Amino acid sequence: MISDKEALKLGKFLSLVLRHQPEIIGIELDENGWADVEQLIVGCNKKGNKLDFEKLKYIVENNNKKRYAFNEDCTKIRASQGHSIEVELGYTAQEPPEMLYHGTAEQHIESIFKTGLEKRQRQHVHLSADTQTATKVGQRHGKAVIIAIKAVQMYQDGFEFFISDNGVWLTDHVPTKYFQILEK
Repeated sequence: MISDKEALKLGKFLSLVLRHQPEIIGIELDENGWADVEQLIVGCNKKGNKLDFEKLKYIVENNNKKRYAFNEDCTKIRASQGHSIEVELGYTAQEPPEMLYHGTAEQHIESIFKTGLEKRQRQHVHLSADTQTATKVGQRHGKAVIIAIKAVQMYQDGFEFFISDNGVWLTDHVPTKYFQILEK
């Protein structure tokens, strides 16, 4: 049906479209980040990315990070988080676990320790509930460094936290005073 290589390629393209640039295939996301599945498939195919509903369903169900979600009747799809365009994902603020973790590449540490963790072009800072996931994230761009975040203390100090459908913790900013441990 679909090879792992093809699923990875299509998944990356879907991430670009559903998180950052829906206009490159001529679609729009609604205010909650949902795209019409039929329009998405047509747009992807016009751009040379061979996609049908079965391939799309496979990618959604088998993506190891659960980056995408369908609505109940599978007529709409959206990215679970990571948008650089303004969308309202409808997540409710909730109390985080005591510690959360952020994985980054070693070359970014100096900048992070000057400004804290910033969302930059994204809507939120992404945090992990475990060090293994944070390590995988940090390794994408070099040697991984894990920053432990005193999440409950932040929450008690008035910072809001959300958890995405795929288990990624989200917040607007993490000042350096909430960094606890820096592991290499």
